[in-house]
Amino acid sequence: MRHFISTRELSAASIYRILSTAEEMRKHPALLSENYIAANLFFEPSTRTKMSFQIAEKKLGMESLDFQMEKSSMAKGESLYDTARTYEAIGADMLIVRHTCAHWYDELIDRTSIPVINAGAGTGEHPTQSMLDLLTIYQEFGTFEDLNVVIAGDIKHSRVARSNVYALVTLGANVYFAAAPGFEDDSLGIPYVSIDEACDMCDVLMLLRVQHERHTSASFHSFSYLANHGLTMEREQRMQRHAIVMHPAPVNRGVEIDTRLVECERSRIFKQMQNGVYTRMAIISILLNEWGVEHDNFAEKYQTIITRQ
Repeated sequence: MRHFISTRELSAASIYRILSTAEEMRKHPALLSENYIAANLFFEPSTRTKMSFQIAEKKLGMESLDFQMEKSSMAKGESLYDTARTYEAIGADMLIVRHTCAHWYDELIDRTSIPVINAGAGTGEHPTQSMLDLLTIYQEFGTFEDLNVVIAGDIKHSRVARSNVYALVTLGANVYFAAAPGFEDDSLGIPYVSIDEACDMCDVLMLLRVQHERHTSASFHSFSYLANHGLTMEREQRMQRHAIVMHPAPVNRGVEIDTRLVECERSRIFKQMQNGVYTRMAIISILLNEWGVEHDNFAEKYQTIITRQ
């Protein structure tokens, strides 16, 4: 694994390697053997992803280079490629990029000599979010085989849905979608259920934010969406006792989920955020290890955990 771009490229063994390394780093974090530098190039607003990458880098002993597009040479017309090559030239050891374009990485892969991580690609993929979601599910159930996972919400515009579909199917889960009319994406080949059916049968209900910024219609009504397509108090009561609720956040409270359920007993929303730090530490470490940069005892310490899967 030279770069981390898409969950579609990952085998089950590769995914378990990330999850087991993340779990070990949660228990026993370890500094990198040298002071490496990560460049965080975010072209879209971000709280959880950007901050958890920065915390992950800090916990690994890395330096973080921040980026603000409006204060960069991209405001003068510089390309993404030239910006990335500039950071590489001045000493960055890794590029972490979020961009509005669904295939921004095509400009960089095989044209840089440092690893690249996809931190969000338009409406394409969000693979690091998928890894923290998977870790949260695995901590809960200890398996993915035959779990009923329903991804509910704005499927059409969700990079989270795409990354999770590819990974969950690889791991043997039963994946379903639930979506309001106009929010579907039939290209992924996933069967649809109603939100009521989803609550009755799911082990995991993964809610998605309605991405208002990607919609052109002005006719959206939050109250009717929650009543017809969201997780209401009544629907939550019908879920199986062991079922959990997830959400990649930010949460539109009172839209896709009743605000009283955001921190309810079955919610794992803030646990997902915690897991984001450890999975991103794992991804960074594994990539650097693949490129010949290791922890002091990376192979000895983590390989035994990885090979147990």
